[in-house]
Amino acid sequence: MNADYAGLFRALLPETHLVVGALLVLTIDMIWARHRPANRHHVALLLGIIALLTAGYAAITSGASGHIYGGMLKLDQLAIATRTAVIVLAALALALLPDSRRMNHPAEFTAILLFATTGFTLMAAANNLLVAFLALELASLSLYVLAGFDKTSPESAEAGLKYFLFGGMAAAFLLFGFSLLYGLTGSLGLEQIATQLVMQGQSPLLVVALVMVLVAFGFKAAAAPFHLWAPDVYQGAPAPAAALIASASKLAGLVLFTRLLWPGLGSAVGTIAHVPVTVGWAPVVALLSGASLLLGNIGALAQTNVRRLLAYSAIAHAGALLLGVIAAGRIGVGPLFYYAATYGLATVGAFGVIAALESAGPVHQLTDLAGLHKRSPLLAGCLAVFILSLAGIPPLAGFFGKFSVFASVLQLGGLAGPVGWLVILAIALSAVALYYYLLILKQALVAAPVADATPVRVTDPAAIALLLAASLIVALGLWPSAVLELF
Repeated sequence: MNADYAGLFRALLPETHLVVGALLVLTIDMIWARHRPANRHHVALLLGIIALLTAGYAAITSGASGHIYGGMLKLDQLAIATRTAVIVLAALALALLPDSRRMNHPAEFTAILLFATTGFTLMAAANNLLVAFLALELASLSLYVLAGFDKTSPESAEAGLKYFLFGGMAAAFLLFGFSLLYGLTGSLGLEQIATQLVMQGQSPLLVVALVMVLVAFGFKAAAAPFHLWAPDVYQGAPAPAAALIASASKLAGLVLFTRLLWPGLGSAVGTIAHVPVTVGWAPVVALLSGASLLLGNIGALAQTNVRRLLAYSAIAHAGALLLGVIAAGRIGVGPLFYYAATYGLATVGAFGVIAALESAGPVHQLTDLAGLHKRSPLLAGCLAVFILSLAGIPPLAGFFGKFSVFASVLQLGGLAGPVGWLVILAIALSAVALYYYLLILKQALVAAPVADATPVRVTDPAAIALLLAASLIVALGLWPSAVLELF
């Protein structure tokens, strides 16, 4: 292997900025900011945003491309776009950082968020099983801590514990699957694994490895039946942590596993476009997709807690995103990336509105959103954009995300094939989703505020983040080709 350390350093410039930024946040907080409580929150937020901005700039302009360090990293257009997107989503989530009255350790929270983002950016470029696992675990361990960060909330502690337990089990499945793949092929690189699997063909051990990997994949995507952690984590985690888990984590995980399933395990894909269906990972992913669409949309109908409703909505969106994974190898990754990135923007925005409302009082039930248009027209307008995008209403980005994914899937086998019926199911359940999304907007835009409701004060960073996310959703909805043509 050619040890090109200069090329490796250029390729890892975004991660270098993030890690140095995290260490700088902790150092300045320990030496200076901790003794100035009035400035502590602002210093941590400012340093964190600067680290993310410089990392995003490095991701775009580093100049590194192709296979890096013997193929351990692969910097193609998908990796660059994903790195940039997860950094943007992390910056939006960080801008939702609660003020000093509601968070005692802003520097620690910011540093851990930067470490999680480092894991996401490595996941986007991983081209080796070992790098993929280490990146995934760096991100996951950071997210476990962020989910349980609020030590004053029993719900946050429960969220962190459940996320850790489910995540630890998923990591065990993934590591076992990776070890079997290494045993079968004698390699950790995805291209070498693909070559060996083409030569060897299907085997019972490969089927076991695929099952292990898909279990971990289902957990990362919050797909049924591996979704049980999602409602509790979305409900209990601090709003910035929940926003990061629902957006950047999902995007990075989908890109990582799309790379693994198509370039690495593409020979074991099976067929699902036509009858008869043959054995492979694509039929299993299709089953996960259908189960997620059904359970997510039907489960959301029964929710009165706004965060749990968003969690079941995320399960439903995971089902639609899995359709994009199936089509990615044949049609391209553009529709999947566009859908996942714009879904992340809408989800971060929705949690941002919840975070702003929580500064004035607890937000649990849908009725806590009542009269939002009177209490804060800014929050009500932004929430309308985010929710309508999640519902898939044109001309917002959520509509074109779903449309591009469904259209790409139909190119595989048309409406007559099994995957075509999945698209019909997804479209039909979109009507169900529209109902529960409109329940949120009914409370925020139509219902009258309660008698003792007070105006909501939105911090400047949160207001900028919400306006930026809403503007991006509108702009990408009007010009989807700006993203789709990248691929």
